[in-house]
Amino acid sequence: MRPTNLTLEACVETLHDAIRAEHCGANRIELCGDLSVGGVTPSEELTLACLQGLKIPIMAMVRPRGGDFVYTDTEIEAMKNDIQYFKSVGVAGVVFGILDENGGVDIARTRELSELAKPLLVTFHKAIDDTPDPVVAIEHLTQIPDIQRVLTSGGKSTAMEGSEILRKMRAVAEGKIKIIAAGKVTKENLMQVHTAVRTTEYHGKRIVF
Repeated sequence: MRPTNLTLEACVETLHDAIRAEHCGANRIELCGDLSVGGVTPSEELTLACLQGLKIPIMAMVRPRGGDFVYTDTEIEAMKNDIQYFKSVGVAGVVFGILDENGGVDIARTRELSELAKPLLVTFHKAIDDTPDPVVAIEHLTQIPDIQRVLTSGGKSTAMEGSEILRKMRAVAEGKIKIIAAGKVTKENLMQVHTAVRTTEYHGKRIVF
């Protein structure tokens, strides 16, 4: 039985899975399109259907394509338009991640998009795991006041493998940004991961079913 202070975010790409996740005890949804490429911006139709069908908060992915997280000016404009749309329909927040050509967090663009998203909540997603040092990256992100959460596996394939780095990231972020541990976190291994990581929020496609 999980501690009541844990927040479980289910990553879904269909209305059926979103409703099922809520029924099975998810506290929040990350809504995506095409999880086969790690998730992209969900369609307007799916977003509206989930807003109508769910009571729990929805965090909408803002990612124009699969692949890397270094975006062109045109792609950034598309992300801005998506954020404006999500603000207009009333999701709880948005999820995005932008890196620069050197592989670090693109601070300027991240700040710009997070300011645009206000008053929505903002999560910087697993793009952070592609940076040379996620602990350094989290230090940079703490300087952006409009980011509330970072979704990460500590730069590793799974949250268990990255547990030591996740604990370091959590210590750096304490009081400024919440760490959402991700990376093969399931209903079955949640408590094992929690024992290793000791954060309060966890994310996964199979986190509640």
